[in-house]
Amino acid sequence: MAPKGFPRPVTRRQFLALGAGATTAALIAGCSNTKSPSRTPVAPDSEIVRAAEDRRRVAGAARHVVSLQPRPTTVDLGGVQVQTWTFDGRVPGAEIRLRRGDVLQADLSNGLPQPSTIHWHGIALRNDMDGVPGLTQAAVAPQSNFRYEFTVPDSGTYWFHPHFGTQLDRGLYAPLIVEDPSDGRDYDVEAVLVLDDWLDGIAGRNPDRELDELRARGMKGMNMGGMSMSGMSMPPQRVDPHAPLGSDTGDVSYPYYLMNGRLGTDPVTLTARPRQRMRLRIINAASDTAFRVAVGGHQLSVTHTDGYPVQPAMAGCLLIGMGERYDALIDLSDGVFPLVAVAEGKNAQAFALIRTGAGDAPPANTRPVELNAIPLTAERLSAVEAVQLSRRTPDRVHDVVLGADANRYVWTINGKVYDEHLPLDVSQGERVRLRFVNKTMMFHPMHLHGHTFEVVNSAGTGPRKDTSIVLANQTVEVDFDADNPGQWLVHCHNLYHGEAGMMSVVSYVQ
Repeated sequence: MAPKGFPRPVTRRQFLALGAGATTAALIAGCSNTKSPSRTPVAPDSEIVRAAEDRRRVAGAARHVVSLQPRPTTVDLGGVQVQTWTFDGRVPGAEIRLRRGDVLQADLSNGLPQPSTIHWHGIALRNDMDGVPGLTQAAVAPQSNFRYEFTVPDSGTYWFHPHFGTQLDRGLYAPLIVEDPSDGRDYDVEAVLVLDDWLDGIAGRNPDRELDELRARGMKGMNMGGMSMSGMSMPPQRVDPHAPLGSDTGDVSYPYYLMNGRLGTDPVTLTARPRQRMRLRIINAASDTAFRVAVGGHQLSVTHTDGYPVQPAMAGCLLIGMGERYDALIDLSDGVFPLVAVAEGKNAQAFALIRTGAGDAPPANTRPVELNAIPLTAERLSAVEAVQLSRRTPDRVHDVVLGADANRYVWTINGKVYDEHLPLDVSQGERVRLRFVNKTMMFHPMHLHGHTFEVVNSAGTGPRKDTSIVLANQTVEVDFDADNPGQWLVHCHNLYHGEAGMMSVVSYVQ
């Protein structure tokens, strides 16, 4: 039951019989299936959802209470003042840190001029707390409140952000770190790095106008989403390992790229001592930009992706798509070192410093030689045995075909925009395979809410993730166990692709 003063989530009755309106149309589309008129979708507030949460919750679990107040704010990015929207007046918002099995209570007080929600990215939480307006809850109106309360079942590096319109491309994001009892045994110090592309408040720009301009231009000047004028997709092409995303790496030109909310001209400085081991938790909160990350003079030992452990893999640099997270260990030398996140294909970079001793700081345009290496990507990683899925033939396979309109700025899943989508039905207990088939000339970081999947490889050791890059004209297959009932968004984490239609719903049915 919702606490007094806080609006209730979407009820079962509302879920099945909402009235007219744009978000309602999306919800009704998500509940329709012409092949099975009798299908009954599992409502976000249903008893089966509550039972799943009860199984996650441990008696006596610690409760962490936070207050989140999104509002318009003036922010200093490091010599550049911008008007934007933030959580509690800072970019990124204040980190939330708790332990596996704890209960998070987050009270949202919406001080924005628009409705809003919070999505807890990567957390396998109860469905009615997932923050998708019109699907799992009603949007929180301006000057209204909502209480999010859920168990955090898995340790790892996560984050949170709105799921309403283009709000993510402002300053509304923050880290969510779930600690494991074993954390700290193999490293001495830790740093959380949040990467972002920035346009809000610069020369009159904001993300709503940006989306309007993209729609007005259509696919002019782009690769037409991989579509020829006849509507046929291009054949698969060889992937250059040095530049796996190809030549079309984004739709938006950004004036700035940030690391922990700061420009490279006034960078964040991480401090430690020589010969200490540092754990980097790297989060890509950008809306249209993948980053290539390296630390000058050091190798990265990648240990986790999207919160889940992998067999350690050494790399000079790694490539991180929007919505992805990577954890890496570095053994620190003595001096001052550049920490660089190159905006892939955009001739710019975010920049920070790691200081362990005396010396002059390198300039913000420094490009470490480690960036010349082939970047590490998820297909080169293997999950540790403890988190591998059991070997099992999928009970259900869904093709998730990623497409676009040749002329309009419209991105689709299975030929449909979100408001017209056909749900991807699953049933409790099934092993489900999603086949992301990219028929466009751009990469798409595909994110599944409420679950962690295993990237399929021949050895059955693919990494556990919730967000995977699907390269242009390529296919990525992922498996997950349908063990978290509800209605779950699956979408491209390029914000503008998602808002232009590239979203659908994994729908539990009874």
